[in-house]
Amino acid sequence: MEIRTIHANGVEFAYLSLGEGPLALCLHGFPDTAHTWRHLMPALAERGYRAVAPFMRGYAPTEVPADGAYEDAALVADVRALHEELGGGDDAVIIGHDWGAFPVYQTAGRFRRAVTLAVPPPGSLGAGFLDYEQLKRSFYVFLFQTPLAEAAAARPDFLAGLWRDWSPGYDAAEDLAFVRRSIGEPANLSAAIGYYRAMLGTTPPSGRYPAVEPVPGPVLYLHGAQDGAMGAELAKAAESRLPAGSRAEQVAGAGHFLHLERPGEVNRLILDWLGPAS
Repeated sequence: MEIRTIHANGVEFAYLSLGEGPLALCLHGFPDTAHTWRHLMPALAERGYRAVAPFMRGYAPTEVPADGAYEDAALVADVRALHEELGGGDDAVIIGHDWGAFPVYQTAGRFRRAVTLAVPPPGSLGAGFLDYEQLKRSFYVFLFQTPLAEAAAARPDFLAGLWRDWSPGYDAAEDLAFVRRSIGEPANLSAAIGYYRAMLGTTPPSGRYPAVEPVPGPVLYLHGAQDGAMGAELAKAAESRLPAGSRAEQVAGAGHFLHLERPGEVNRLILDWLGPAS
């Protein structure tokens, strides 16, 4: 798959593309890249979709946004602009993992079908997020609010340790090579950390993206039963907060990067939900 570029929402996005047909927009999370969809994209293309996986804002070769905005509203604006600039119609579908899932929950109703992986709806976790075991899993979220974040995350063992903890037993060597190329430079690493600083308000909203009324819709929500980033028990408790008409599935024997660990099963679940390209 070759890397192409497109200008959307004031950002020059790089993206991978495969197939012809209705748009299937695939959004990655942290610490990851568009290459995370290398198993799903061929399956989508075979089913008749044009699978497009952008590198999210700040993740090279996408540019670091000049506005320095990483709040939810900026990500939603990116999705809406990419949908339009890529020529997506009413038959487009969207799939998001980790950070890529956040804007999916707010825009699912704009797409024919939507899928989220590894992150339940924002606001659904409640007190469960403050459970001691979950706080240990989420240590990096709080570390990323501090001036130590970049120095810690730049250490060669840090991102590898996250992958090891989040998806136990998975060999992430290929993925980590992609990640180092994408956020290995200081500006890109700071951008990736910027998502977390915006999430907890350490970096205030840029003001460039006024709140837009969410357009929720039903989603297929997939979560790995051995997810080391967000406990499966926490995700299970949040399932009742999914939009009406949604479906949730836990994938046995998989961690946070379930689409890489169990690609056959995850592809089947996603394709069954999406159905044939219309």
